[in-house]
Amino acid sequence: MLIADIAHRAKVSPATVSRVINQPHLVAPDRLARVQAVMTAVNYTPTPLHRRRGPKSRLAAPKKIAVWFVGAKKTSSTNWFQDHLLQIQPANERQRIELSVLFSDTPDDLPRMLAERQVDGVVIQGMEPSPACLQKLGEMPHVWFMTRRTSTFAGDYVEPDNDLNGRLAVDYLHSKGHKTLAVISTDPGYSAVAWRVKAFGERAKELGLTVHNILGKTRPGTSFLEITPLHEESDTLVRRLMQSTPRPTGLYMPVDHFCGSLFRALRQAGLKSERDFEAVLGNYNPVIYHNLDHLPAALDINLPTLVRKVVDHLVWRVENPQAIGRIGITVAPTLVTMTPAKQLIV
Repeated sequence: MLIADIAHRAKVSPATVSRVINQPHLVAPDRLARVQAVMTAVNYTPTPLHRRRGPKSRLAAPKKIAVWFVGAKKTSSTNWFQDHLLQIQPANERQRIELSVLFSDTPDDLPRMLAERQVDGVVIQGMEPSPACLQKLGEMPHVWFMTRRTSTFAGDYVEPDNDLNGRLAVDYLHSKGHKTLAVISTDPGYSAVAWRVKAFGERAKELGLTVHNILGKTRPGTSFLEITPLHEESDTLVRRLMQSTPRPTGLYMPVDHFCGSLFRALRQAGLKSERDFEAVLGNYNPVIYHNLDHLPAALDINLPTLVRKVVDHLVWRVENPQAIGRIGITVAPTLVTMTPAKQLIV
């Protein structure tokens, strides 16, 4: 049977059938299943690669990489890395990835797959592994992802540009005419928050603006992979905001997971957005953002770009094991503002 006949029966193009045979990882799951079902029904077996006419596939063997969520149990909230990797994978068909996702409850537990060197390299995310775990990793290529690492972490890293995040937030609020600002967060111990708060304060000082730091309690040993702040924390932060003199009108939330609770507390205190305050968020998560009672400005950390860069850099490390030196890669945020009619990217 010809490929054209299979394509006709599966209601796809011949090119799709060819991809199912040669590059199945590039085919949408529903089309892949449909074509494979027809091939099975008609007992079609592709010609072995070495006997086919025309150019042979030049696809490299897939890289086996792992993403290690340190200090986390497996939950649906950690599927985001796989989701973003699936989105970017078709962009480079010659760089195929076999991904494993690993979890450890504490920084002292090294997953067996890493201990037994069953992967080519590993992306580390969450809490920083203990020195003993890092020593056991040995020469295995690894790249730290996002911002929980300490300043003494010796390896490569890929993370958002947190300094620029804080500075852009000040510039935005300043452009809107606000003279007294507040940075509000429930998680001052999270390194990304600490860096953004520091940059926010420094930029505000450069512009001659007044800043109030309204921060919650630190949580030593917290992984920050999954945080559910109590509403009482937001009530406390809003009370402190109301007591600030002069009361800030420009508000910056370096992270967004508590924003729904905070805006609810602001509303309950009688404060209304645009009339009493204007906010900018240090992150843009559409799931959180579009469930807020209003749509403030936000700084998108560009997570798909971050995922692509950390995978690309880990593959580079795997292919260049002798390269020396520490490499740090940051991704600039993008300011997102909303109007009632449409989204504007500034």
